Amino acid sequence: MAQHQGLDPHHFHTSLLDRVWIDADNGLRSKTTTLEGPIKSVDELKEWNFDGSSTGQAEGTNSDVFLRPAAFFPDPFRRGDNIIVICETYNNDGTPNKYNHRYSCMKTMEASAKSDPWFGLEQEYTIFGSDGRPYGWPIGGFPGPQGPYYCGVGAGKVFARDMIEAHYRACLYAGVTISGINAEVMPSQWEFQVGPCKGKDMGDHLWMARYLLIRIAEEWGVTVSFHPKPLSGDWNGAGLHSNYSTNETRAEGGMKAIEEMIKKLEKRHLQHIEVYGSDNDLRLTGRHETGHIGQFSSGVAHRGASIRIPKAVAVAGKGYFEDRRPASNADPYQICDIMVQTTLLS
Repeated sequence: MAQHQGLDPHHFHTSLLDRVWIDADNGLRSKTTTLEGPIKSVDELKEWNFDGSSTGQAEGTNSDVFLRPAAFFPDPFRRGDNIIVICETYNNDGTPNKYNHRYSCMKTMEASAKSDPWFGLEQEYTIFGSDGRPYGWPIGGFPGPQGPYYCGVGAGKVFARDMIEAHYRACLYAGVTISGINAEVMPSQWEFQVGPCKGKDMGDHLWMARYLLIRIAEEWGVTVSFHPKPLSGDWNGAGLHSNYSTNETRAEGGMKAIEEMIKKLEKRHLQHIEVYGSDNDLRLTGRHETGHIGQFSSGVAHRGASIRIPKAVAVAGKGYFEDRRPASNADPYQICDIMVQTTLLS
């Protein structure tokens, strides 16, 4: 069969592009397109669109929402020159979509650039099997009380380590700034840490780590829950502990800057709680290593406080502090945005 004039199917080196975005329910969506060759910069990528009425981001009568590429990562599933791209969502009049929290975060980080804010987020999550129960839990019963599971080793203490290892390696391949993992207090609950990252990069890297985790769990036939209290009763909830520092807190005498920031955080406690995740009242009860949602507190090495100053920081007199209030389902862009707004721009 004669080859079509001027069309050589082997002429172009094609690669695949997964576009990832956040929907109206703080969930992740993605769609794939074909690229003609590898790219070196996000600026080389074109805008795309999707049906916003199917994701809760637009009305059916005006449903086009546009995806603007914001940050790209090597694809650990397809590998080669294939990439996964975090996208911002925009309405067809050019304004940021209501659920595009990256846009506001980016503006806030530009306004605070001289303070060079750094973030490190600790993402807790729970794994559920196809039967709707926490993965590995006995049928018709419960595992033993909490105690041996945190950073545990051995059968009956940890579950799905192979999947967690696969996620860790996928993050490393993709260039996500993942800094560690550990089994958590409740069986079938795990944590990964992302950071340190600067400004809006924290949100990009954490959302990509979440996406990779959900994709890998899909291949294992299990689901990932970011609910802050996935099981009622005497079980730990799941948070997104947020570590934060600036030039001022990292400098000599930085403890004074930390104390001033904590005073500002206390005054805006309720505004922070509003963007620190849904159903967080079920987790922030004053029990299970949490402070109460209705009361702001702080302390050195105090895991039951809203804000924890690590002991090493108190000794050194400089460094960072940890906001323990955010729920595991909180949006990292919103966390970083309001933290900087409160401590540096208010």
